Amino acid sequence: MHKKILIYNSGGGLGDAIQLFPLLTSLKKSFKDTKIFYLSAHKNHFEGRLKEYNVQVENINLGLKYFGFRWLHLLKVKKIIKEKKIHTFDLIIDLQSKLRNTLILKQIPSRYFYSSTYNYFFCGCDVNGFHFKKIVKNNNGIHSIISNLTFFLNNTLETIEYSVEKIQKEYHDEAKRLLPKNNYIGFSVTQGNEYRKKSWSINNFILLANKYILNGKKVVFFIEKSEVDLIKYIKKEIPSSLFPEHNSDIACPALVTALSARLEKAITIDNGIMHMIGLSNVPMIVLFGPTNAKKFAPKKSNVTILDSKKMYASTDINKITVEDVLKNSLA
Repeated sequence: MHKKILIYNSGGGLGDAIQLFPLLTSLKKSFKDTKIFYLSAHKNHFEGRLKEYNVQVENINLGLKYFGFRWLHLLKVKKIIKEKKIHTFDLIIDLQSKLRNTLILKQIPSRYFYSSTYNYFFCGCDVNGFHFKKIVKNNNGIHSIISNLTFFLNNTLETIEYSVEKIQKEYHDEAKRLLPKNNYIGFSVTQGNEYRKKSWSINNFILLANKYILNGKKVVFFIEKSEVDLIKYIKKEIPSSLFPEHNSDIACPALVTALSARLEKAITIDNGIMHMIGLSNVPMIVLFGPTNAKKFAPKKSNVTILDSKKMYASTDINKITVEDVLKNSLA
């Protein structure tokens, strides 16, 4: 029985954390009496902006900023572990594949260590002094990791998707107040990671939104209030466009998910809001350019992926045309 599990996440975005929801819910279901600890190289969003999702994990703070990203951490971890009296974990799950980060994480004592780094070289267990490895399948997203853990632990790990019912009723009530009718189509247009050009032209989104309006739909945009100029431009081009979060005092990612559950469909680029919408299980069309759709797109049967790399052999997301989206979106 695994009583203590540590999950290491090196990603810093909200989307990186939301992608872990199926893993966390699956572990909680399979190991009911287990404490799940979370170690992040960046901000712990589970204690911050994602707390309303009620996915409880226990934070472990080693006092090392950007844990795993500094070789100096290799020399400090064991001393910190001893000082903080942190005992051996039954299982450590390494969710990244950088050699440096894995070597540093390995300094934390564990019985089982799961990692895809260096073709799963570090993946194995240490029981009664004997260390051995088990071969696992290739890593391609969080659902593959769940499958791999089933094989690695020789213990069936049932995949449990996150349920929006975990979000408190007040957020669903607020979503119904903000979007009280039907026929809503949602759009997410802004990227969080400024270093990768993965935004589709706003003019394309406007053309698409107007097509929906002609078909009797109401268009909803999920955009932070700080995007003042963009919001003004959209309102000018689409006077009937809705920005529901801006009319609420409890605006947060969980409200976005609750609002998304009231949509007929959503169209989005690869960003954090895509993951928030994905939790609601509404049909989605997701546009990808430079990023990996297999790794980042929501794993749902009602998600349609338009990837410029496959469609046009290009990482330029703007190779995807409005007509490409319409073929799928108005179906």
